[in-house]
Amino acid sequence: MDQLSFEAGAFYVMDRGYLDFARLYKLHLASAFFVTRARKRFAFQRLYSQPVDRATGVICDQIITLVNPVPRKGYPEKLRRIRYFDSQKNQRLVFLTNNFSLPPLTIAQLYRSRWQVELFFKWIKQHLRIKNFYGTSENALKTQIWIAISVYVLVAIVKKELHLEGSLYRMLQICSVTLFEKTPILQALSLADDQTTLDDLCKQLILFN
Repeated sequence: MDQLSFEAGAFYVMDRGYLDFARLYKLHLASAFFVTRARKRFAFQRLYSQPVDRATGVICDQIITLVNPVPRKGYPEKLRRIRYFDSQKNQRLVFLTNNFSLPPLTIAQLYRSRWQVELFFKWIKQHLRIKNFYGTSENALKTQIWIAISVYVLVAIVKKELHLEGSLYRMLQICSVTLFEKTPILQALSLADDQTTLDDLCKQLILFN
């Protein structure tokens, strides 16, 4: 977080491993917003509660201040504390944010959307594994990582636009072994249903895995 340049009006969603109130306050002073999870043992003073619709899963929506001297020194202003029950995971979650205008359910949904981002990068690590970096500079490393992400996004777009069956991983396998062939994309991707042909092709060097 110390290396980030915070953008005013942007939302930064993070897990409780990044719960450092002094750093969060810097983000707040930059006119940016954060959503994070509170730790289990978290001392606070409730100033007042706002009405909630429990049918949405929101248990409470509170305006609070920190109690302990060190956290309070790091973040001297008010915070918003939202308790939410995730029925899909049967889990109670507590969020902290410096945004006081969005509905509490929206705050919870913002945090849930972070899980989809994590799944995205998990997929990147599993299926677009970067075993070796071809440069040592910051720019070279970032370029290689962004290329891997771009490959995933392009393949996902092709899959959606052409209404193709099969997994993205299998499509990447096909693309990797037909990279230097003059095979139309639709014809190449039709190999997803032909295991024998794909196995023969996979004897070639796979570039993306």
